[in-house]
This record gives sequence, structure tokens and C-alpha cells, in this order.
Amino acid sequence: MKTRFNRLAVSLALAGCGSAAHAAGFALVEQNASGLGNAYAGQAASAQDASTIFFNPAGMTLLPDRQLVVAGHLIKPSAEFTGTVSPAIGGGDGSDAGDWAFVPNAYFAYRVTPDIHVGVGVNAPFGLKTEYDADWIGRYQAIKSEVKTINLNSSIAYKVSETLSLGAGLNIQWIEAELTNRIPVLGGPLVTIKGDDYGWGYNLGTLWQVTPATRIGLTYRSEVDYTLEGKSSTSSPVVGLLDGPIMAEVTLPDSASLSVFHKLSPQWDLLADVTWTGWSDFDDLPIEGTVNKTTRENWKDILRYSLGVTWHMSDKLSLRGGVAYDEAPVSDIDRTPRIPDGARTWVAVGGQYRLSQQSLIDFGYAHLFVNDPGLQSHDNGTTLNGVYESAVDIVSAQLTLNF
Repeated sequence: MKTRFNRLAVSLALAGCGSAAHAAGFALVEQNASGLGNAYAGQAASAQDASTIFFNPAGMTLLPDRQLVVAGHLIKPSAEFTGTVSPAIGGGDGSDAGDWAFVPNAYFAYRVTPDIHVGVGVNAPFGLKTEYDADWIGRYQAIKSEVKTINLNSSIAYKVSETLSLGAGLNIQWIEAELTNRIPVLGGPLVTIKGDDYGWGYNLGTLWQVTPATRIGLTYRSEVDYTLEGKSSTSSPVVGLLDGPIMAEVTLPDSASLSVFHKLSPQWDLLADVTWTGWSDFDDLPIEGTVNKTTRENWKDILRYSLGVTWHMSDKLSLRGGVAYDEAPVSDIDRTPRIPDGARTWVAVGGQYRLSQQSLIDFGYAHLFVNDPGLQSHDNGTTLNGVYESAVDIVSAQLTLNF
């Protein structure tokens, strides 16, 4: 039970609106549809629409007077476990722990003066959802893990010169989580843990027009600290001593990106990006309340690399392609069935179609090949050993309006 809430704290800190996470460990990089076709390469430098509020607020200085962006993403992760548990307790492998999820985002940018822009975005920077069969062999370690976040990101950008822009933003974030598992006593009653909290952070960005054809973007998103308050409850009054309030202090990691946008010709754009995420914040997790325990997590900082290209076929139609690689922040011995994360290779395609001078649509698809994550998880008196067969499919669409 104590370790269960430690997993809650991890999940809350890594949460997102809807689904298993798909970039930088457990971050949701799906913050627009216009970047998906490039595997989100160069997003801190491309500033192609108001979603730059998330990726680099300085990019707002390249936008028209007023712009609205609304995007949605259908995400289907799969995570199928094969393995054993000791001591043997019966049950299957849990079926596919992933399921369809919908992740939305929206942004609005406004030019106040020729040199000052402001904007606001609503998104979900982190995400997690897994659910196994109720009687699977790992039921004493995890059954359902579902976490949601909503992030409100207000921003301002200032055009210092014709070649340099600066930006900053304030992030207000809400997190909610629910996790369940069974405990190995008296028929295996179900334990449910719920918790939520608010936190705040900031993001900074700079955009440098090195040459007429080349831009470099550098951006930083801060840590967000939470004091999670929630409760645990059980399906059996016999184990009611596990019912009660629980609190955990958790830090959601910071990140930094360096991006390049280069116009090879009037028809071709090249984009590249490297992003660092500070997952080593999850060295351990102290829990207080009905349970009191500090669990060591042993996470590590990781990098994401991406490369993309855009072909402007005509004034109305552009096509995109991209590849990316995400490192995994956790090893087999520290991985848990609640968070069966692994390194991922992205292959993405997409495009943009201009409906009129004021409106356009973006679309994209990506398949993520996940390196089969291994598992050696010890919890609740059981040891779960095995491997996951995992993948992710993402379909996105976006409407952009200029007015």
C-alpha cells in the first residue's frame, strides 16, 4: 500500500490530459498538430503559429496581429506484458494496458504594439494512463493508473531588434489522479487512491534570426512543485486501516530545448531540435499521512533528438516529414507496471492546407516504435518479471484562424 502511493506521486508528477505519455520520458509533446508531421523538430525556432506560446513564447513576434489555434490529438498507446510473478498467484498477462485517448490544446496570440505580443494557451504538458485486467498476475502492483493535467500558459514577447526576440510565460497547472490495485490479504480487496493539487511555473524563450534563412530558438520550462493531498480507500471494511488522508511533495521536472529552422530554398525547410528533461528530480519520493515511506526511484535526465523537413508544394499545400528519438529515464530494475516506459523512435508525416487568407488546417500522423521495456518490479510481496511489447499511434488535426 505504501509503495502504491509512491506510484501515485510519480503519476501525478508525470500526468497529462488523457493518455500514456509520448516524449521525454512522460512528457506530452503533442502541443499542436502543425509540428507532428515534423516529429516536433525545430519547434522552438519555427514559430509557425500561436502554439509557439508553449514551445517558445518569443516566436509570437513572427505572428500576424491576431491568431487563434485549436488542435486535437487521438492517441493510441499499446503495452502488452508477457512474464511471470512470484510467488505464483494465477491470472493472465493483463491484456493491452493502453487505450484510446483524446488530448486537446488551444492558443490565442495578439499583437499589442509593433514590438509587443501577448498570448494564452491551454494544454496538457504531461500524461499517463494504463489499465490492466482486474485479475492479471500483476494485480497486487497495479491495475488502473489514470492522471490528468490542465495547464494555463499566459505569455508575452518583445521584439528587441529585427533579429532578436525575447519571451516569457506563466504556467498555472492542475493535476488529478486515480490509481487502483489489489492487496494480498482476505481475498484481495481493491485499494483506490485519489489525489489532486495546483502548482505554478514559468517558461522563457529567445529567438535569433541569424541570417534571412536561419533562425535559432532556445527555450526553458521550469520545474513545478506540488503538495499533493488525497486519500486512500478500500473495498473491504476489514482492511479499513488503510483508509485515510495522504500527502506527498512532488516536483515535475524542468526542460530546455535548442532548435534550428533553416530555409533551404523557397520550397524546402529543414528543422532540427534537441530537448533535455530533468527527470533526475525523481531520485526519491517522501510520503506522509496514513502511510509514511520514502521510495527511491532512480530516474535520470534524458535527451530527445528530432529532425524534420517541410516541402511547400504550392501556395496552398505543404507536406511534412520527420524522425525523432526519445531516451528512456528509467531502467528495467526501476520500471513499474504503472509506468511501463521505454525509449522511442518516431516516424511522422503530415501537412498543411490553406483554406483562405485567414484560415488553414494542419494534419499529421506518427508511429512510435518503443524499445521493448523490461520489468523487474518488487512490490506488495510479489516480484513481477517480464517484458512489454509497446507502440504508440498518434493522429492530429488543427485549425488556425487569422483575423
